[in-house]
Amino acid sequence: MVADIPSDHADLSTERGRLPVPRRPRGARAVTTPRSSDEKVPVEPTLPVAAVARRLGIAPSTLRTWDRRYGLGPTGHAVGKHRRYGPADVARLELMRSALLEGAAPAEAAEYALRASPGDVTEFTGAKPHGGRRLSLPGEVSAARGLGRAAMAMDDRSVQRIITEAIAADGVVAAWDEVVRPVLNAVAGRWAASGDCVEVEHLVNECVLAAMIRQTPLVPVPRNPRPVMLCCAPHETHSLPLYVLRAALARRRIGTVMLGAAVPGAALAAAVRRIAPAAVVVWAQVPGHAGGAALAQIPRTSQRAHVFAGGPGWVGTDLPARAERLVDLPGALARVEALLLAADPRSERVEQDQPGE
Repeated sequence: MVADIPSDHADLSTERGRLPVPRRPRGARAVTTPRSSDEKVPVEPTLPVAAVARRLGIAPSTLRTWDRRYGLGPTGHAVGKHRRYGPADVARLELMRSALLEGAAPAEAAEYALRASPGDVTEFTGAKPHGGRRLSLPGEVSAARGLGRAAMAMDDRSVQRIITEAIAADGVVAAWDEVVRPVLNAVAGRWAASGDCVEVEHLVNECVLAAMIRQTPLVPVPRNPRPVMLCCAPHETHSLPLYVLRAALARRRIGTVMLGAAVPGAALAAAVRRIAPAAVVVWAQVPGHAGGAALAQIPRTSQRAHVFAGGPGWVGTDLPARAERLVDLPGALARVEALLLAADPRSERVEQDQPGE
């Protein structure tokens, strides 16, 4: 009872029913209770910049820009230390990324990401699988999904990086078939449905073209004495597959001559007479752009040229007897190389010393 407490300590009971915190004498150090060695401090999992950038499909430099410009950096990051992002940090970045893909300006997207509650983050990043500013790429490899996100965000640097990494990992033909082609098909589907994404197709096309040219080595001493001529059908403007094929052939030390898109039949005939190629690949991506007349115009020279009708555009088209159909790029690469080996068996001995595709 209070009555039993000495008068000089009667104020130990306060209005709020709590004891006052005793004051530490001046100069004294605080005594802390050491943590038991058995107690484990929970550590939140974190990711480095590169991993977060891959997850979002953007360049690491973009993450640093978002941190510097908008304050969307890792929580508790100390100057001079490596950036590591926790789950909440990644959720905010995904929210900003989603807002950008939906058409928000960067400053608006950053403000929304910083102000959003955890519930808002879950709802926003739970993403509509179709429509909006996203491409539908179900079942595709993660690199294709990342390329799709970067393309829809018009992130040129990330598009180039993803394509380059895919080529380094799997070769030019696999990068085209598994990463690039699904994205271009999805963009074409969006255009057919709504008429938009033309700018996205142009961006991806230019990035792929630049990547394939970079990945095409010079072949000072080709295995084939006579080159392989590559060109598109007279009305075909989709020449990217030819650049992929050219890069793959060059990596096998097979020399080519590239004529590019929409080559008139007369011009192709003149080129064949002047160059005398071992093979001619005439590519058509779209059925309406293929026509047997262009193949029929290829002259028969003293040095016979093998004629290939390459690409899906030739499916269902009647071909001249001398032309052979090549439906896809892997088949085209294998068939052209096999033809050259059969024509000159000495090429096989050279090829064994060359790295694979």
